[in-house]
Amino acid sequence: MSHTETSATAASSPKKEPVIIQGGMGVAVSDWRLARSVSLAGQLGVVSGTAMDTVLVRRLQLGDPDGQMRHALSEFPYPEMAKRIIERYFINGGKADDAPFAATPVVSVNPTRAQLELVVAANFVEVFLAKEDHDGLVGVNFLEKIQTPTLPSLFGAMLAGVDYVLMGAGIPRHIPGVLDKLAEGLAVEYPLYVLDTPADEPVMTRFDPMDFGNGEIPWLNRPKFLAIVSSATLASMLAKRSDGRVDGFIVEGASAGGHNAPPRGKMQLNKCGEPIYGKRDAVDLDAIAAIGLPFWLAGSYGSPDAVRQALATGASGVQVGTAFAFSNESGLLSSIKHRVIKDCKSGSLDVLTDPLASPTGFPFKVLQMEGTVSEESIYQERRRLCDLGFLRQAYRKPDGATGWRCPGEPTGSYVAKGGDIANCAGRKCVCNGLVANIGLAQRRRDGSVEPALVTCGDDVQSIVQFLATPDATEYSAPDVVRHLLSGVAQQQTSETPAMVAV
Repeated sequence: MSHTETSATAASSPKKEPVIIQGGMGVAVSDWRLARSVSLAGQLGVVSGTAMDTVLVRRLQLGDPDGQMRHALSEFPYPEMAKRIIERYFINGGKADDAPFAATPVVSVNPTRAQLELVVAANFVEVFLAKEDHDGLVGVNFLEKIQTPTLPSLFGAMLAGVDYVLMGAGIPRHIPGVLDKLAEGLAVEYPLYVLDTPADEPVMTRFDPMDFGNGEIPWLNRPKFLAIVSSATLASMLAKRSDGRVDGFIVEGASAGGHNAPPRGKMQLNKCGEPIYGKRDAVDLDAIAAIGLPFWLAGSYGSPDAVRQALATGASGVQVGTAFAFSNESGLLSSIKHRVIKDCKSGSLDVLTDPLASPTGFPFKVLQMEGTVSEESIYQERRRLCDLGFLRQAYRKPDGATGWRCPGEPTGSYVAKGGDIANCAGRKCVCNGLVANIGLAQRRRDGSVEPALVTCGDDVQSIVQFLATPDATEYSAPDVVRHLLSGVAQQQTSETPAMVAV
């Protein structure tokens, strides 16, 4: 094992915990530019690790106009792998507008060598660009629900020197131990959640960094691990029963964007068809604090007052997503950001907590926006298919093999795989919708283009607070950091000025 340190992976002195964590949103909404800008502002910038292989491939097929993908790949520790990726996917000048993007095969239980190389490189690229030429904090966010790419994704992020790993949408109790082993250059394995599989016959996915690197890997630092939780019970269980060290928690409420934890007890809906959350869903913050680990509060904490209130509970700070999602630096299409800011000024936005939209079965926040799949007519017009497959569900076939199905795929295919047709009602293709949000929508051979599906938190209307003037039509990520910390800067001790400077 090589112990040669590079600028991306060199060890550094411990840094103080951030007050603001920028949420790891969507597919490349929290891209390297956004994470970098927040990190340079003295807080924790986070890149989304979801679908990074697809994102890298499509950026290369668009011609990589600013050269950043190829620049980062030139710093990848395995140059022959980087060369293969560029030769296979890069199109000088970009693909034709009416040509579809090349397919990226869904990562399987036993990935091919090409799949592993692409996933590792893609995660390296995003974190490397977020961290390049500064010593600020950068994290990466993964979903427990998306399991097969997890091990190579973690390795790729660690190759780039990622400081934090954040993970929710499930119970990620195996991830801390995986980080421990990867930091030592050891082979790792990860149990997949496969429906109808006996507990004593787990299906495992595996990754061996030494085999991947042909016996050589750079020095790796073990990043801190923050679990995203919605209850003190889950936080306590993870702290006590995880395979390795949990370094803290992000405590996320039901008003946060993206996927939400379902309400406890029997699902009840309000008149708009949204899940009803009650007292049982309120998080016991005293119990969280009693665990003795740092924690951050998330879900409508995007204001100076909310930051102060969070700190008053004993939290280390807050995680904020929506405010950053519509900033200049985020990966969302500019047309979406400008429209949302305009509608926020007029108070005409509506966010629906849709209990059916996501194939995961988790409630999912959907911004009601004309021209997106939130419109019933566009939802009905879209041909059902599942070609990205990040949120598909593994199940055990009658012969014991592992199969995959998604309630967003054609209903006949889903039922033929043993799925209940009732699960298909109202399901939207979250994968293709989120990729469309960032300008990488797939163009189908019939000429149709995948529609966007925008998610955000319930407090989206509050983003107008970050506009410098009533006439302003945009704001920056540093503007968000500066405003959020405006009410607490005077309270910081002399020991923490670096983490609030912007």
